[in-house]
Amino acid sequence: MSAMTKLVLTLLGDDQPGLVSRVSRVVADQGGSWLESQLARLAGTFAGIALVEVPPEKVGSLRTALAGLGDVLEVTVKEAAAPAPIEGRRLVLHLVGHDQPGIVRSVTEALAARGVSIEQLATAIVEAPMAGGLLFEADAVLTAPADLATDDLQADLESLAHALMVDLDLTPAP
Repeated sequence: MSAMTKLVLTLLGDDQPGLVSRVSRVVADQGGSWLESQLARLAGTFAGIALVEVPPEKVGSLRTALAGLGDVLEVTVKEAAAPAPIEGRRLVLHLVGHDQPGIVRSVTEALAARGVSIEQLATAIVEAPMAGGLLFEADAVLTAPADLATDDLQADLESLAHALMVDLDLTPAP
């Protein structure tokens, strides 16, 4: 059996039942497999990213078939890059505090300044359980350079958390 071609699909459209079914049917009809995905409904919009694989000779017909979904879904197709080995230490970041503009910018700038990569980031606005109002919550999986002292990164983030008036935890990934 020949090697399969891995493709990254990005999906965007007005949310409605059956969108994932339609995309997965196209992939399966082209002899492909659905490998990984992260899909969400955000403000009435369906957004997602999926990793699929298809036989090399089916890449063109997959692109054409996915383009046929344009009436309900914008789909882009990109050949997957070869996975790079993860170098460094994996860390988990959890942040919660009153919602305010610039939290993501401030935290990501501090991470970038130390050469820390964001592998996954999930954010949400949630109701504060007792006090009322809105809280901003973020969870991230990070990769820190091997030569970066975790204490230095922790100090940077604690200083930032104090300035933003948020609670922030940085722990080793399991």
